[in-house]
Amino acid sequence: MRSKVIDSARDLGLDVNVQRLPDTRASVADTAAAVGCGAARIASCTVYVADGDPIVCVASAGCPVDADLLADALDVAEVRLASSGETRAATGFAISGVPPFGHGLPVVVDEVLLTHSTVWAAGGDGSTLVEIEPRRLASCTAATVAAVTAVTA
Repeated sequence: MRSKVIDSARDLGLDVNVQRLPDTRASVADTAAAVGCGAARIASCTVYVADGDPIVCVASAGCPVDADLLADALDVAEVRLASSGETRAATGFAISGVPPFGHGLPVVVDEVLLTHSTVWAAGGDGSTLVEIEPRRLASCTAATVAAVTAVTA
């Protein structure tokens, strides 16, 4: 899976730094320490179902996504968190490894991530991370950029 993510990044013109972690159950703080950044730069890529269609929302791992804000950003009536099975069926990845690209789904990037020069996100499995520029990510994936968490930078 990791090679699929790296190939997808290359196809999108994204320059990514890849790092493997020894512990797939690391907390956000432990993950941040392992890659040498603050916890706010660890991005969570979560699949939601928006009016029946899967999408990927990329937000800081420590900031819960507000489903109402996400629904507003997508101009849909209902947004719910996808199940584990729905996540794998829609992306080909397990929940712990969903990358911000390489799955073909619409992407929403929380605008707070754009305050960082780079962020770290899952790279296809629970122990691989990719470092990416969030502005390039948003551009290359034609992402919707919106405030979807209640957190400010």
